[in-house]
Amino acid sequence: MNISSAIVHVVPARLDEACAALAGMRGVEIHARSPLGKVVVTLEDDDTESAANSYVALHGIPGVASVAMVYQYSDEESDTEEVEA
Repeated sequence: MNISSAIVHVVPARLDEACAALAGMRGVEIHARSPLGKVVVTLEDDDTESAANSYVALHGIPGVASVAMVYQYSDEESDTEEVEA
């Protein structure tokens, strides 16, 4: 499991178009957006390789000027074990 957050900087004139594309991506959730083109998203992927592919895809959305990762968490689900107290 890989969870990360990012600020996506979008050309303001293409904000609606870019947000529609972001919302259509698997594992991407939009949490906030400003009229100036800053969009806060989280990405959830199965592993770090698919997460890296998601970030490449973010850069390919029309109107996206840049993507800045803010936070990243990765965990091997098979290693996670719930302990009862």
